[in-house]
Amino acid sequence: MTNTNQTPSTTPAADVAGSSFEQLPLSAAMLENLRQLQYLTMTPIQAASLPIALAGTDLIAQAKTGSGKTAAFALPILKNLNQPLFRVQSLVLCPTRELAEQVSQEIRRLARFADNIKVLALCGGTLMRPQMTSLEHGAHIVVGTPGRIMDHLQRGSLNLDHITSLVLDEADRMLDMGFYDDINSIAKQCPKQRQTLLFSATYPNGIAKLAKQLLHNPQQVHLHEQHASSKIRQRFYEVDDKQRLQAVAKLLKHYRPVSTLAFCNTKQQCRDLLDELLAQGFSALTLNGDLEQRDRDQVLIQFANRSCSVLVATDVAARGLDISQLEAVINVDISPDPEIHVHRIGRTGRADEEGWALSLFSAQETPRVNSISQFMGNEPEWHQLNELSNSNPAPLQPPMVTLQIFGGRKDKIRPGDVLGALTADAGFKGEQIGKINVTEQTTYVAVERSIGREAVRKLSAGKVKGKAVKARLLSGNN
Repeated sequence: MTNTNQTPSTTPAADVAGSSFEQLPLSAAMLENLRQLQYLTMTPIQAASLPIALAGTDLIAQAKTGSGKTAAFALPILKNLNQPLFRVQSLVLCPTRELAEQVSQEIRRLARFADNIKVLALCGGTLMRPQMTSLEHGAHIVVGTPGRIMDHLQRGSLNLDHITSLVLDEADRMLDMGFYDDINSIAKQCPKQRQTLLFSATYPNGIAKLAKQLLHNPQQVHLHEQHASSKIRQRFYEVDDKQRLQAVAKLLKHYRPVSTLAFCNTKQQCRDLLDELLAQGFSALTLNGDLEQRDRDQVLIQFANRSCSVLVATDVAARGLDISQLEAVINVDISPDPEIHVHRIGRTGRADEEGWALSLFSAQETPRVNSISQFMGNEPEWHQLNELSNSNPAPLQPPMVTLQIFGGRKDKIRPGDVLGALTADAGFKGEQIGKINVTEQTTYVAVERSIGREAVRKLSAGKVKGKAVKARLLSGNN
């Protein structure tokens, strides 16, 4: 829809979280699919956003990753889809390839109520030609990163003339990554008469400016992010700057989380912490903007499948990252922005899980801690490093290792083929096999640490999908 520079009207979040999806104007087939997917009751962001979005109104929704926001925009997209029209009708922009792929997979699950709804992910880090071929065959919904969408628009391989809905997912992260101009350029190539849905974890000035340009009479939903103290236990430890890196190792040895996301404010601090942790025998990896896409993918796969204990990252590098079963977040440096702090610690304690949020601060950072306390509405829990037990000084090793198989989707390898090769053929138990990630040319599979080398040997001596393959333990597994 065209913009006429109106100020968004704010709609308080309806206190109907937990309400049934059956209250919504969805088809019987969509509701049955939701039941099969165990979408039984709405999350707060779904309860607040879906009535607005399903009514066709433009929307600004403040919601964090993991809040159920994908369904909040996917269901309106699917409801309004003209299925016989095999043209791109909805475009979802995401900040990172990882998030775009998660979103596209979830939309496909939600679209199972109907046959032949095609959802296409267009992201950087992969070849253009296969994506162009897929677009030639047609698609209903495209999910992609701004840079790659711009590439396709410039080549003429993507046509947005039939767009009826434009979604900006994690819009604040896209702005942080410098995509403001790309987003504007993409929006200008969409029809003016469309619905625009903007989702953002925070609401900086750039979001207000973007919304003013792209949205028409939007309603605004703001869910203030709160974390139950019973699920996320937050503690603050005062340190001298010289002890900060060693203090991280002390926290890890004391609390012994299986998976930890450690946030630093700078890339240099990330590098220094990684060196310290590796020197002390931890299985640790880092995310930074200097990594090639393939290397970034490998880091995320190893951390998500629990074959790496600690992931060290800045806020920018961790954009769009959504890891389940994250036992702890460590704030190596205190963020100057309380909202960023809340966003960081909200990555643990998801769903029915519990988590630790452990923060290190110097005396100079005390005002930042006080700002966070005031923002969250609770008193900080202060602790001293000398309270930490050193009864088990050995670093905790991750339970899994990652095997890399040289063959992927282009070889028509599917997760079931790999699982079969490891269980039916190699004789391992199903519970010894973890996550399996199949990419275009490579497959990654997590297996229990105790069988890692034997699994490599048996895979290399056997076959996957009737073909001999090469496999190795991925470097970086300690």
